[in-house]
Amino acid sequence: MRLTTKGRFAVTAMIDLALRQNNGPVTLAAISQRQQISLSYLEQLFGKLRRHELVESTRGPGGGYTLGRKATEITVADIIVSVDEPIDATQCGGKENCTGDGGRCMTHELWASLNQRMVEFLDSVTLQKLVDEQLAKGILIEDKPAIKRAISSQPVVKPIRVNAPNSVFALGGAVFSKS
Repeated sequence: MRLTTKGRFAVTAMIDLALRQNNGPVTLAAISQRQQISLSYLEQLFGKLRRHELVESTRGPGGGYTLGRKATEITVADIIVSVDEPIDATQCGGKENCTGDGGRCMTHELWASLNQRMVEFLDSVTLQKLVDEQLAKGILIEDKPAIKRAISSQPVVKPIRVNAPNSVFALGGAVFSKS
């Protein structure tokens, strides 16, 4: 099996999201900062996760992502497959043309069996199980930062609008037109 960073990052980001969504939608920028994953890469991954209905997006201020289903209903296999990560140890991609002449290689059944076991294992691990493991390790979940608004003790004073020329040329035109 060749599990690339795409699958690893998707699983990591989904754990982060599941840990923090109780405080409202989680931004990709926050996940990016905490997990050290490129924001543009996360945007690509979450587009795929959203199309597979594993996450839902909320637009606007206070927006971000939440899980599309309960964490107990999402498996690691769901996440990996949704970001187009193949779970395949065979050389032929399961097409049974390993030798190049359309035949099977001598170890095809071994790798196909490994594929089956990997899928079964990844399908048995839920996102909730991974979240529970992180909580058991004592991971700290910070509260959503309060939105800080600048409040001044002084009233807002609007500038006085002056109807004066705004350039030397306008000033010259104003002076000569009055004479």
